[in-house]
Amino acid sequence: MGNLKEVKDLVQEAIDKGATTVEEVHQAIARMPIDVLELVSPGLPLAKTVADVQKKTIGSIYEVIRSLNKSAGEIAEGLLKSRGKPAKEAAPRAR
Repeated sequence: MGNLKEVKDLVQEAIDKGATTVEEVHQAIARMPIDVLELVSPGLPLAKTVADVQKKTIGSIYEVIRSLNKSAGEIAEGLLKSRGKPAKEAAPRAR
């Protein structure tokens, strides 16, 4: 089981780090038009509002990805632990 757990951990870590890296790039690219708008019209309240909403929205998407990755890891961990154990038989029903 050790090797499978190590592979699971490696994959889970790669997905988490990959999602974080992609999020950083996504945030930077999405911020570019707002930076230009702020150069053209400094202090425009709408630019800050759009930037805040955009940052939170993008962040939420990647947080869901990391959360799903964590849940998948927990499921995989449980499956790895139960591997090789006999399945529990259902208790007989009372009639």
